[in-house]
Amino acid sequence: MPQTTVVKQLPFLRRYARALVGAQSAGDRLVQDTLEALLEGTVTVDPQISPRVGLYRAFHEIWRRRPGDGAKATAVADRRLQAMNLSARVALLLTAMEGFSYAETATILSTTIDDVEAQVAAAQQEIDRQIATRVLIIEDEWLIALDLKTLVSELGHEVVGIAPTHAKAVELARGGDFGLVLADIQLADGSSGIDAVTDILGSFNVPVIFITAFPDRLLTGERPEPTYLITKPFLTETVKATIAQALFFHDARADAGAPGGGPPVARIA
Repeated sequence: MPQTTVVKQLPFLRRYARALVGAQSAGDRLVQDTLEALLEGTVTVDPQISPRVGLYRAFHEIWRRRPGDGAKATAVADRRLQAMNLSARVALLLTAMEGFSYAETATILSTTIDDVEAQVAAAQQEIDRQIATRVLIIEDEWLIALDLKTLVSELGHEVVGIAPTHAKAVELARGGDFGLVLADIQLADGSSGIDAVTDILGSFNVPVIFITAFPDRLLTGERPEPTYLITKPFLTETVKATIAQALFFHDARADAGAPGGGPPVARIA
């Protein structure tokens, strides 16, 4: 597999791995193991399929060899996460978050298209049963903010407010009546959505999803990174799937008594 392909896809594979297992360190470890296996030749990539599909298929081959990671993720999951079939959650992430077609997902998972369709349907049914929450949107582009508000409302959640600046975001957050933040990183007055989120997480333990046209500013590998990151322009299905994953995993980690210390951005997961 060409090195340029791996480098280009690596940030997205890391994002997927973290969402899959619910933790940055475990996800990054699986990605590292995949890269080492490719270098050593213990896993191979079929030249007849696209390099991106081949990379994700190699990752899943490594993941299947590491049942302990899946067990750890399940052990800290709450009843709602445990109720979602693992195969269904994997299929949903690959199709909705990573944008693979059903055929590509079937290739990655070594299964059939019909099976993928059934798994995605099962995951969506489980998502529909999730507990609704209140959402704070940090976004300076009003058309995008309106799209997000409409999408969030259709999912059964309530929007507490839309903040186009750092100061407004902190002001809206002071009420504390919210359970999820959707945030851009570059705001109207030149302020930073990352800084706004950092300030908010200093007082509130809520999941955060960054929605940005500049994912490279967050996926640097130089500091703790967000587990949930969506690139603009986004697909409705991607946002829906990511919101569900964020709420599932955050509630599971909170119920399990996951530590809240450390750098604020690390607590986004």
